[in-house]
Amino acid sequence: MARIGFVGLGTMGLPMARNLLKAGHQVTGFDLNAASLDAAVAAGARRAASTTEAAAGQDFVVTMLPMGRHVREVVLGPGGNAGGMAAASDPGTVFIDCSTIDVATARELAERAGRPVVDAPVSGGQMGAENGTLTFMVGGTQEAFEAAATVLKDMGKAIIRCGDAGAGQIVKACNNMMLAASMIATCEALVMAERLGVSHQAVFDVVGKSTGQCFALTGYAPVPDLVPASPANRDYRPGFAAALMLKDLGLAQEGMRDAGVDSQVGAKALELYRRFVEEKGGGGLDFSAIIKMVRE
Repeated sequence: MARIGFVGLGTMGLPMARNLLKAGHQVTGFDLNAASLDAAVAAGARRAASTTEAAAGQDFVVTMLPMGRHVREVVLGPGGNAGGMAAASDPGTVFIDCSTIDVATARELAERAGRPVVDAPVSGGQMGAENGTLTFMVGGTQEAFEAAATVLKDMGKAIIRCGDAGAGQIVKACNNMMLAASMIATCEALVMAERLGVSHQAVFDVVGKSTGQCFALTGYAPVPDLVPASPANRDYRPGFAAALMLKDLGLAQEGMRDAGVDSQVGAKALELYRRFVEEKGGGGLDFSAIIKMVRE
């Protein structure tokens, strides 16, 4: 059993914390949203009054927050100066950041925290978080990775070290850019089929066994009644919100620029998701709901 502080108990963080509790760990949670924190306490977590209280005396601290600036502030303190969770923690506390953030911030945390730090963004969405089947792509030293893996295994099915600090965020950007592009192509193909008189089921049955097969179709179909767990079956209530996909595509384009890659498809995916979120008001829907815009 490990002592774990958990900061960020939202759509992803709460079910992840619940899985740690089910595995027998002692979890101390904090979230600015009182209802989220209450739900974690109801599941067996201890209540912390602040982020620093959540970090004090823990073996591990897990963060699952929206943006890099949020992670920097809670770990390093306001303005990135002293006074954050790193300073409040014990010297051997391992920090595991499961947020999806920019590479520069991930590397800054590893350099400045004075504690072992890994960036460990996830793939699998809300369903994966609830079922404990997430994939963790991890950046950090081998020693920090091995320590973090002892608790990550209780929240996921695959824990993969991608390299040193920031490498997990790089791989996450690659993954979500590919996912966004394939989702858009899947939506276009399904809309083409429906307008030309071919059923969604026929496309699913054939393409799902052919060279066009992709997760966007067979694991997360953007139309109802093809994949039981798809958000399309529940009016696109998000497993992964379109606003978050837009954020991740922006991070991917930052990486493309840093790498000197002429991004065409990834840039177009960013343009389309920005239109869906900002012009069509789709930010609170699942990212697969972009099929609504494709139909227009």
